Amino acid sequence: MSHPFTLTLSCQERPGIVHAVSSFLFQHGCDIVEHQQFDDPVRGQLFLRTAFVCAEDTDCERLSADFRAVADEFGMGYRVSGEQPQRVVVMVSRLGHCLNDLIFRWRAGSLGAQLVAVVSNHEDLRPMAEAAGLPFVHLPVTPATKREAEARLLELVDEYRADLVVLARYMQILSDETCAALYGRAINIHHSFLPGFKGAKPYHQAFDRGVKLVGATAHYVTPDLDEGPIIEQEVIRIDHTYDPRALATVGQDAEALALSRAVRWHSEQRVLLNGNSTVVFR
Repeated sequence: MSHPFTLTLSCQERPGIVHAVSSFLFQHGCDIVEHQQFDDPVRGQLFLRTAFVCAEDTDCERLSADFRAVADEFGMGYRVSGEQPQRVVVMVSRLGHCLNDLIFRWRAGSLGAQLVAVVSNHEDLRPMAEAAGLPFVHLPVTPATKREAEARLLELVDEYRADLVVLARYMQILSDETCAALYGRAINIHHSFLPGFKGAKPYHQAFDRGVKLVGATAHYVTPDLDEGPIIEQEVIRIDHTYDPRALATVGQDAEALALSRAVRWHSEQRVLLNGNSTVVFR
């Protein structure tokens, strides 16, 4: 019986890295089924993702410990993961298009992750979550309770053993402390326009300015609002015939597409952080 694993790593570029990785896998009786790498000439960094199967009965912890000697030799940051799907807590407010899309793809088996709970500062989407068999946690947020609410959020992440938090149109700004606690494991989605429109009705502003492209950006959450490392973007061309309602519909499609791809690629260990950017092995 073959056991599937994925090795991801990054380090300073130098000769012998791929040979060291392939030799390690050969010595452990592993067979490579997919290999991708990127040499960043600007930063002098190498990024690698190798999916492999191992005939012997082993686990991530043992492989990771054995690989430590190779990693230390090359100064690698690395991770060995198995086939266990990422556990995802989804955060929402009142708009349900992204949650609905994630639920559909999860149930269809195409999300690459397991939804485990929905957390919201409003009750609006409770029926959608519970109809899908997901626990729904109402976590109201006011200026006076924001600190307590975010502390409870982090407790929920631990309680549900969540690997990833997805802000699926969650209309609250997380504190710098919470962003730091969730660094690299929280994904946000927001609309993308040029120029950037802020406020509650961006699609009305886009209509007023005659925007010709509607888009969405999925990125990791950082203290810098909507400026975290980008994982995926979706763009749809429109024209003058689109009123604000039609713009919003197209925008929601773009948001759902970009977010679901970002969640799947993150869950499949295809996204590696590269400073303020990302390397995405599609």
